[in-house]
Amino acid sequence: MQPLSNSALIQKYNIPGPRYTSYPTVPFWDKGRLDINDWSQTVQRAFNESNNKEGISLYIHLPYCESLCTFCACHKHITKRHSVEDKYIDTLLKEWRLYVDILDSTPSIREIHLGGGTPTFFSSKNLKRMIEGIFELAKRCDVYEFSFEAHPNETTKEQLQTLFDLGFKRTSFGIQDYDPIVQRAINRIQPVENVQRVNDWAREIGYESISHDIIFGLPHQTKESIINTIELTVKQRPDRIAYYSYAHVPWIKGVGQRGFDENDLPKDEYKRELYELGKKLFFEAGYVEIGMDHFSLPTDKLYKAMVDKKLHRNFMGYTAGKTKLMIGLGMSSISDSWYAFAQNEKRVEDYIARVNEGRLPIFRGHILTDEDLVVRQHILNIMCNLETSWEDDSMKIDSIDEVLERLQEMKDDNLVEIYDNRLVVKEDARMFVRNVCMAFDLRLAENQPEGKIFSMTI
Repeated sequence: MQPLSNSALIQKYNIPGPRYTSYPTVPFWDKGRLDINDWSQTVQRAFNESNNKEGISLYIHLPYCESLCTFCACHKHITKRHSVEDKYIDTLLKEWRLYVDILDSTPSIREIHLGGGTPTFFSSKNLKRMIEGIFELAKRCDVYEFSFEAHPNETTKEQLQTLFDLGFKRTSFGIQDYDPIVQRAINRIQPVENVQRVNDWAREIGYESISHDIIFGLPHQTKESIINTIELTVKQRPDRIAYYSYAHVPWIKGVGQRGFDENDLPKDEYKRELYELGKKLFFEAGYVEIGMDHFSLPTDKLYKAMVDKKLHRNFMGYTAGKTKLMIGLGMSSISDSWYAFAQNEKRVEDYIARVNEGRLPIFRGHILTDEDLVVRQHILNIMCNLETSWEDDSMKIDSIDEVLERLQEMKDDNLVEIYDNRLVVKEDARMFVRNVCMAFDLRLAENQPEGKIFSMTI
């Protein structure tokens, strides 16, 4: 059989599919409202199994932004009124106390990540109050990693210094694109000088890992604009670069992602060429590809985690380590007890109201079945290590024959190798890793969604 061209493969496999920051993916969670007692029991179980060994992780969602970026699919609240900060942090700390009351002993925190929204919307004073409030009820692990996302236009040296003094040694700056035409289309006017300034401040202060986030597939992007953005980026020598595919999901996010004509978006083959071009430029600059959409210098922890096969993926993306329990605080945050997922209310007002009633502000979730747990591990293996095995009895699933049947076409297209009890994704087939995971996704196979749910895989 004549092998398909890269262009033909892209056309064939560029279909809607999950990004697999969890399994099951959110659309396939149990439809009934999650029972808080059931959720609390899984939190206690994960905590008791892991607190003394690996500690726990916190994801803290800080949703406020001063302006709307039209590419953004995050849960956010647009306002210029910084008076909202105090009430929100008060609520976060109340929610944290609700969780601590569930636990049997003082939690040891290994990871904290501040996401958004725009975490640096908050003043240095309030960021300090929040983190110190967390540690009034917790302690640090001997080895820990605290990180945060920052908007270069809205980040001060004082904020960087404050968070560094609180133990944060890693930060990521949202770059997206440096081209003025693209920036106007996505409402993110951000000169390179602004990024260079905060990048230099972070280096001067002593941050150990700096990441820059770039998006390909944005409106009006061209090969020339991508080359310019990447050249300006690698000159600043970030330790990590996230090179995300723009997820166009206006049917989910509404008006925010309709700030431009969809005809202005790079399509299919051209979009993939933007990715391949970016990857080539990153390699030439000394970066190594990590998992999907991520690149790092060989000196960064993310690279070492990949080499040691300790890379992990969750709702925060790729991380250099894992904890069994990740508690999400704040509006829309998702918690992961390994045995269950739980998502908070997605409106600030609802979130605050529920916490002030003395209740965990959860509005949906999912308790994983035994089968879910095994499939979850297979998908994690593929997303992180590009391979998985079912040789061990604990990794076997009854429907493996159906999974292999779904993978046969990808094997015929020379994208994967299948052995007796093992699957390997070929190095040059990384772009199709989401499609490989979809073959293992039993819930997706059983319940093909009606209408648009997911972004395109490529």
